[in-house]
Amino acid sequence: DCTMPLARPTGQIPDAAWTSGFREMTEPWKGAVGCLGVAVFFTMTIGIISWQALEQSPEEWVLRGRAGGMLWERRRGALLLRALPAGRTVAVIVVGGVPAAEPPPPRDRCWHDGRQFCYAWEEDAELRLSLEPPPAPATECYGVHWTPLRPDVTLKDCFSMANVSWYGGASIRAQRWPLNGAESHAQPFVTGDFGKNPAGYGPVLERYFLGSTGVTVTVPPDVPLFLSLESNRHFCLETPAGRAAVPLRYLLCVSTDVAAAHRHHLVPAQGANPPWLFPPHRSPIWRYYGPAGSAAKIKRGLRSLAKRLKRHRLQEGVLALGERCTAILAAADHVPLERRKRQDPTRAWDPSLIKPLQLSITLSPYASIASPLFLRSLRDGEAATYWLSLRPRLGGCSVPLLTTWKGRLCARLNVTSEAALSWYLARARRLRQELGATYMVFEGAEGNAFLEHAVPPPAELAGDRYTGALAAALAMLGNATVISAGARSSHLPLFIQMSPLRSDWSHAGLKGVIPSVLHYSLLGYNFFIPDAVGGSLASDAPGDPELYVRWLQIVTFLPVMAFSTPPWLCCDVWVLNLTRQCIERHRDFVVPLLLKYSEEWLRLGYPIFRPAWWLSPTDPTAFTIEDEFLIGDEVLVAPITEKGQTWRDIYLPGEGHLWMDTNTARVFDGGTILRNYSATLAEVPVFVK
Repeated sequence: DCTMPLARPTGQIPDAAWTSGFREMTEPWKGAVGCLGVAVFFTMTIGIISWQALEQSPEEWVLRGRAGGMLWERRRGALLLRALPAGRTVAVIVVGGVPAAEPPPPRDRCWHDGRQFCYAWEEDAELRLSLEPPPAPATECYGVHWTPLRPDVTLKDCFSMANVSWYGGASIRAQRWPLNGAESHAQPFVTGDFGKNPAGYGPVLERYFLGSTGVTVTVPPDVPLFLSLESNRHFCLETPAGRAAVPLRYLLCVSTDVAAAHRHHLVPAQGANPPWLFPPHRSPIWRYYGPAGSAAKIKRGLRSLAKRLKRHRLQEGVLALGERCTAILAAADHVPLERRKRQDPTRAWDPSLIKPLQLSITLSPYASIASPLFLRSLRDGEAATYWLSLRPRLGGCSVPLLTTWKGRLCARLNVTSEAALSWYLARARRLRQELGATYMVFEGAEGNAFLEHAVPPPAELAGDRYTGALAAALAMLGNATVISAGARSSHLPLFIQMSPLRSDWSHAGLKGVIPSVLHYSLLGYNFFIPDAVGGSLASDAPGDPELYVRWLQIVTFLPVMAFSTPPWLCCDVWVLNLTRQCIERHRDFVVPLLLKYSEEWLRLGYPIFRPAWWLSPTDPTAFTIEDEFLIGDEVLVAPITEKGQTWRDIYLPGEGHLWMDTNTARVFDGGTILRNYSATLAEVPVFVK
């Protein structure tokens, strides 16, 4: 008999046994195994969440330079600009237009280029960060370039004001220093007239923002830009809504401190010729608000004002005519002077009638639709050449773009036309010669007439290019020219006329003077004419002698002193004597300082009127001082701006420096605060370093 060999055990359970055994096993343990699986899954989930929370950083470096870099913060959806090696965050930029809750950018589309970082939010926007050439060795710069991927995406980057004081940007009606206390809804970043739009931006602005942490933000001029200010929270740069794929671009630069950051940003005004309105025999300015019904009445009023000034020993300076009086005195500029003299000798003007005072006249780029100038251009078929016009979409003639100016319907000069500019400058020169004027003031340079009508402007007049083109043309008239607005024109030999202020103690009145001075000078507009002593909006004659005196004390230390109400009409005799003393102090003490530091401005680009942090760039106390200013590095002016006060706290900047009170000759250490420092109504605290 043959027998089969025994099979070697294989360790496998026969199929039948396996099936029956598993059935027997699972019956009692089914519930336990299920609970165990759920527990394992729950434990793994908790572990992953804990790892993400504890191990994965909420911030991720996306671009790193030599002295700092950019990080992405997932929680807020923000870009962080961080300085190394200290690791301090100098700017927090909360981005809009892309999903804020998305995790940190996981992939760099520009990984092959260590100087760039690129990331795209699908169907929303693309971000490109890049290291850019710095303006100075101690500075590092980063380019930020957003590109929308859909026409309906509005890009919006908001710069936090938490622990950062911001300066620059736009002038506002109630000017603040720093900008943190300002409020403004999103609107086009263009110059404007507070008389037309009190909630808009004012006549001087630049696409430049400076942070107290040593960071600067600069937006190129070709970027269509809206700006909003939310008090003590942030300011936001954004693109206009409704335009197809409008990119948002700006440059971030970081330096060691706020003063160094601004110095590195500055471009010396080499080759520029500063305006020279402020030498001793040119200031103050006395604005004429007398009878204006006819040329004869204006002449009598000017002679009367000149006699009163001479009687009060104030006979030096400039008599300033407004636009209406200028037009009446010129008696229709298209009529030759010789014919005017033959027709009506009483209308001829003789500037020797007011000597030694000089005359200033006022013009604007507007023409009433009822004026002979405008009607003649219509008759000759040259309206589109001389005035801004709307271009028809489907052929036909261009239509002048009409706007309001001083209550009249007007056309505005076409600054893109060489023929129009040549005609306008020739007309201004002729009026200056006929009236014997030394100075010319040009109002109405601010604003974009197309945007006011919600009409897209032509490319050559986008943003503030109208203001820039007009300023460049007016600079050809010489350095005795005043303009009412500034945008990328601080290098031109023009004086800037500051906006009118209210006759009160608010930031729209006296408290706004020093913040405006610091704002203008920071943006490069050092040669400005402040509003008239006492303010010019609330009433013709200020009813508060104390306000008049405190205002007078501030403008004594500015480039030009201007008056609309003479001191003998508002106040007692002692104020008239004080006015005379202030004018002498301006001539003998302030003007030499202005001449000295204007040379430094030409050489280095430094502002003439400087904030306290210029000498204390790392002291947080200096960042928010808005009621003091420096002239250069050597004179500190700390006026009273509160009604009824005869004392104030004074911050003396510059640790290690010594300051002497010019009133008492007492000497104090820099980097300290003088508490409850006395300043009677007849005094203004002034310290010399």
